[in-house]
Amino acid sequence: MKKAVIQTGGKQYVVTEGETLNIELLNQEGNTVSFEPLLVLDGDNVQVGAPFVPKITVTAEVVTADKQADKVTSIRYKAKKRVHTVRGHRQHQTVLKITKIA
Repeated sequence: MKKAVIQTGGKQYVVTEGETLNIELLNQEGNTVSFEPLLVLDGDNVQVGAPFVPKITVTAEVVTADKQADKVTSIRYKAKKRVHTVRGHRQHQTVLKITKIA
């Protein structure tokens, strides 16, 4: 089974074919996205890129273009000072399905 390490949104992900992945929001047109892998594992064969592995691409299909993650709340509180602030944030995400590593 082939595995690859891709980089998007300042993060790195280990992906396999057929896997569904939630990443940060991509601003792109169309239903397919391609990435250049940093590392490819194929059984005992390991290819390490400098910085990318040449002649290999990872293609993915966009399942959902704009999805929101779960809410993250942050609380600022100081005892005896009447300071109490609650903030919430929901990150926008893109859902991808990895179709091919070739």
